[in-house]
Amino acid sequence: MTSSLIRGRPRRASPSHISVRVVHTLVGGLAGVVWLVLPGMTINAAAPVPDTRAHPPAASASGAARDETSATDLVLPLAVVGAVGILAGYGYVRRTRRSRTRTTPAGGDLAPAALPDTSELDGRTSALLAEADDRVRAAREELGFAGERAGAEAIAPFARALESAEAELSAAFRMRQRYDDGVPDDDTARRHTLAGIVGRCTEAVRRLDAEREAFDRLRALESDGLGPALEIAEARFRDLTGRTAAAEATVADLAGRHGRTATASVTGHVEQAKDRLVSATTRLNQARQSSDLGEAEQAAQHLRTAEEDIALAASLVTGIDRLEAALTAAASLVPAALTGAEAALAGRRDPAADRMLAAVREDLTGGPYDPLDALRRIVRAVGAPPDGVLSTAAWLVARASVTTADDFVTTHRGLVGAEARTRLAEARRLLLTEPPAADTMATQALQLAHQAPP
Repeated sequence: MTSSLIRGRPRRASPSHISVRVVHTLVGGLAGVVWLVLPGMTINAAAPVPDTRAHPPAASASGAARDETSATDLVLPLAVVGAVGILAGYGYVRRTRRSRTRTTPAGGDLAPAALPDTSELDGRTSALLAEADDRVRAAREELGFAGERAGAEAIAPFARALESAEAELSAAFRMRQRYDDGVPDDDTARRHTLAGIVGRCTEAVRRLDAEREAFDRLRALESDGLGPALEIAEARFRDLTGRTAAAEATVADLAGRHGRTATASVTGHVEQAKDRLVSATTRLNQARQSSDLGEAEQAAQHLRTAEEDIALAASLVTGIDRLEAALTAAASLVPAALTGAEAALAGRRDPAADRMLAAVREDLTGGPYDPLDALRRIVRAVGAPPDGVLSTAAWLVARASVTTADDFVTTHRGLVGAEARTRLAEARRLLLTEPPAADTMATQALQLAHQAPP
């Protein structure tokens, strides 16, 4: 039904069709003039030339012939000149019309192009934030390998580019957090905020790409450069293999001392690290084989994939080491923090806070417990922690939450959406000034990271 309505509707000629028709008309007119003039020219050319030696023509007849010939000779040039004039006039009119409707910057003062609607910009910023964050994380890892091989001085330009990209991305995340908080509230201003986020993310990626070619040249695997690069990767691989075996024992020990809830954030880390190391082994062997065959480009690809696997395995194992350090520090701080909280609440009538502290004291004598969770409950019972042991406890809890969320995003990038990354960026920003708020944000980030992105 729709197609029949469209076929039955009269169509208006587009400007391009009008232009074609005008050109056809002019060409047709020019052909008509030539058609009318050509026969006369042909007849004159085909007429026998009189023998002037036998019959000399009269002077008047000779002058008439010259006049007729001159007129005939001028017809075709005049017709061509007229057609050219018509075409030139048409071109002038067309250029004038086009200059009045031009949308390019050369067209003069123009109204700015309308921004896309809010939902479209919202989706675009989410995708760009996640992409830019992944690019920055990958660049940081790659720069670490390059630094070991080339030295800090050689990678200084790329380190500065990475730092600039991180600053742009941090500003973009801050803008997004404010946007999610409802600031600004005007629809037009909100669309401009989203457009600004797009610009920040684009600039972050541009700054990385600006140094990409030079960085690739630095990391180029010449015939005499493949060996050192492989040796560095293989040394990291061997060290990480030993650390992974130790990390497995660490997780078991922590679960025995503090319960499985205390090690929930690193559950599966050892298995994932082993899988990455298996993949790295395969890629390192392929890099060696390609190098022996003189296939430098293939060797480079295999080596970089191996480095990615090694870096991710290192993040998983490092997460376990950091958790062990945080739990150990928290366990030593809980008794003093509990005493400080009870002193801070003395004289206050707060039944909920009293019950929370009583529950923590029971945990201390009831068997294995999670010291980080105990500190979190103590800090929340007090509210805004004063300087001293409670302030230290609040910072320790917040830092553990931020690093746990950050490790998860690093090891699962590609599966974590922009909302979780935004909350994580805000948690990092608040870590030094508002530890309790940073802990809340990091906890939200981790919960969102475990959810599949929309």
